[in-house]
Amino acid sequence: MTDFETLPLPESPDVVAPDGSDVRVLPRLAGGSMAHFTLAPGVTSRAVEHRSVEEIWFVIGGRGEMWRASAEREEIVALTAGVALTIPLETRFQFRASGEEPLTVVGVTMPPWPGDDEAIPVDGPWEATA
Repeated sequence: MTDFETLPLPESPDVVAPDGSDVRVLPRLAGGSMAHFTLAPGVTSRAVEHRSVEEIWFVIGGRGEMWRASAEREEIVALTAGVALTIPLETRFQFRASGEEPLTVVGVTMPPWPGDDEAIPVDGPWEATA
């Protein structure tokens, strides 16, 4: 049986994600993990594809854009506070922060994030600056 976990948002990032965003690690369970991502204003992440995890993102601050591409579909969507989106398996993605505030997102990864070798670099539509 898993014990309860309560965790405040860490004051500083725990790690830098393979895409270049700052990550604050939040609680996890057997079926998934949660994290808080921050991308500084004017910064573009590195484009990646995950090997084995899917994600659900919820934007909590700032604004930007997200590119997602699969074998069947490709799109760029606006990211603003209150927007939720999915990153299914076999989806290439890249995001960027625009405006004067950092882009901040809470994401749930299923299954839990396995480590840095999970993300495979891919070609994206924008030049990465992260």
